[in-house]
Amino acid sequence: MESETPAPAATQPPAETAPEPRKESWWETIRFFLILFVAALAIRSLLFAPFSIPSGSMLPNLLMGDYLFVSKWPYGYSRYSFPFGIARFDGRFFAGVPERGDIVVFRYPGPRNEDFVKRVIALPGDQIEVRDGIVILNGDAVSRQRIADFTLPVSPNSPCRPAGGTRLIAGADGNQACAYPRFRETLPDGRSYEVLDQVNGSDGDTFGPFIVPEGHLFVMGDNRDDSLDGRFPVAAGGVGLLPVENVLGRATIVFWSTDGSAEWLKPWTWFTAARWERMGETW
Repeated sequence: MESETPAPAATQPPAETAPEPRKESWWETIRFFLILFVAALAIRSLLFAPFSIPSGSMLPNLLMGDYLFVSKWPYGYSRYSFPFGIARFDGRFFAGVPERGDIVVFRYPGPRNEDFVKRVIALPGDQIEVRDGIVILNGDAVSRQRIADFTLPVSPNSPCRPAGGTRLIAGADGNQACAYPRFRETLPDGRSYEVLDQVNGSDGDTFGPFIVPEGHLFVMGDNRDDSLDGRFPVAAGGVGLLPVENVLGRATIVFWSTDGSAEWLKPWTWFTAARWERMGETW
């Protein structure tokens, strides 16, 4: 009787070895950061740029310690729109002129390489005058109504310098506050905003009349007695007539605000110093 030959065992395919993890090269890392840098540069140049308020010249609407975004596209782009001085062209493309009442950030037209923020009051061809603190636009006085004082708690970013109608008072929480005489101005097109007028007969209370030339704007700070603006020439530290080319963009929204009392080594003070009610403020 013949014996059965056992069938050969099935051959198992060799187990697949897991591929070695691909190592990222230095060039890929550098390329990632280059793309990130170019994207950030494009956003900052063409869409939004951050700006911090360095002084009280725009009280009561912008406070020292406010951080806001400036929208770049509404007025087009000039060489000042691009950071680090990378653009070298003259003029503006996709040009647009701000409207009266817009709050604009611009490159200072004097020798200092700084950015300023003011409100546009007069456009090319407008006749502008300030008489006894009242703005006269194209021969007509801009409406101004006295409203309740603007009260601001005293802090490192909000000192109080009593002068004229400005006085130091006790705030609602018992701490010191500064009370400023406040008015509501209304432009001929109906646009209105709040301004401060602390002292009668100050240096900027009389100006003009003057016709704004083509390609320029007349700007003023909302804190009328504490702003070196279009009423003062560049030689005196003012703005003078602002070239439209120098405009960087329009103030859009406050994304952070601090009263200046925070200390880096005390992280909890970052929150107690924040002006939470300011965040999200728009114009």
